[in-house]
Amino acid sequence: MNPVAVVGAGPVGLSAALALRAHGLPVVLLEADPKDRERPGSRALFVHRETLALLDGMLPGLATEITSYGQTWQTRRTLYRGREVYSRTFPPPSGTPPFTSLRQVDTERFLRAACERAGVEFVWDARVTEVRTTQAGVSLTCADGQERSCGYAVAADGAHSAVRNALGIAMEGSRGEGFHVVVDVADVPGAELPLERIFHYEHPGVGGRSVMRVPFTGGFQVDLQCRDDDAQEEFGTEEAVRKWLPAVVGDGYAERVLWVSTYRFLRKVAATFTDPHRRVLLVGEAAHLFPPFGARGMNSGIADAAAAAEAISTGAVEPFAEVRRSAALFNSAAAGAALDHLRPRRRIVRVKQRTAAALAPVLPWCGSWLEHAPYGPRHGAPAVAGHKY
Repeated sequence: MNPVAVVGAGPVGLSAALALRAHGLPVVLLEADPKDRERPGSRALFVHRETLALLDGMLPGLATEITSYGQTWQTRRTLYRGREVYSRTFPPPSGTPPFTSLRQVDTERFLRAACERAGVEFVWDARVTEVRTTQAGVSLTCADGQERSCGYAVAADGAHSAVRNALGIAMEGSRGEGFHVVVDVADVPGAELPLERIFHYEHPGVGGRSVMRVPFTGGFQVDLQCRDDDAQEEFGTEEAVRKWLPAVVGDGYAERVLWVSTYRFLRKVAATFTDPHRRVLLVGEAAHLFPPFGARGMNSGIADAAAAAEAISTGAVEPFAEVRRSAALFNSAAAGAALDHLRPRRRIVRVKQRTAAALAPVLPWCGSWLEHAPYGPRHGAPAVAGHKY
């Protein structure tokens, strides 16, 4: 039996390889980076309950491993210009939590160990440069000249996917104006911040820019929304972060910065999720790019991976491509709704936000709207294996 090749050893590629092994298929995983690569930064933080269920279906007990390490908090707070407009504390979850929060590098560590236990063959320093497909299979050529033949290939090689580019599949969508700064900060041992997620509209300590703080195991992530005319060197360098960070989280953290990165809102979906011969399946950021609000990226990518493995095991690739592209378009639209709220171009949106903040003390649903609107609608995407992302 020809193996299935998975290209890319990020969380989506690792999940695809694990899911294929759960279907009894031989798998070779090709990764462009070396085996001892470093993966800085938290990147994707949230693993949702639906995703945990998918991972547990690939290898029973994996969800428990991940949730035992990750953080789950019960309190969510929203503030507007320094005043709290929403706060809710949920009871501790019974059974699988609604989510767990950990750095992507840790998620990958659990998935890689699971793949090794499941018998996935890893090939490192294997940068794919050429892809050819026929009705019978796929041929992948790497930078070292080595050619590999396989029955199917799963492209999980990220936003700059070499496989997608080699197949000539276009990404369709838009790029938002302005940028965000993402900062990982280590906890101060013995003086950890409260275990709660906070979104702050127009934070007075950073000149009215919105900011979010999210805990993860060992620290927390801060996301600062910059204005369209902000200079990146004034907010997005490590030196700049040390200047504005105390106004957001207090003193004592300027020297505990672990990682700084910037991003822009990208909403793009591949024109098709498979090649004309239905032998290559695109998953994760090789297939779609979403802004991080709403935690759609990695979670939808793992849903893609589970669906791709099912499609390959049954030969039903075309339905996979249609359903997962439909889900990606839903997520893209939901991200657009969130972007309209986070970076409002229309005056009416800003008026609604100010009015809701003023009325929140007497009309709790106004505070609830301010809490939920930055993440866009979550429900309604076509489901695959019970996953709504």
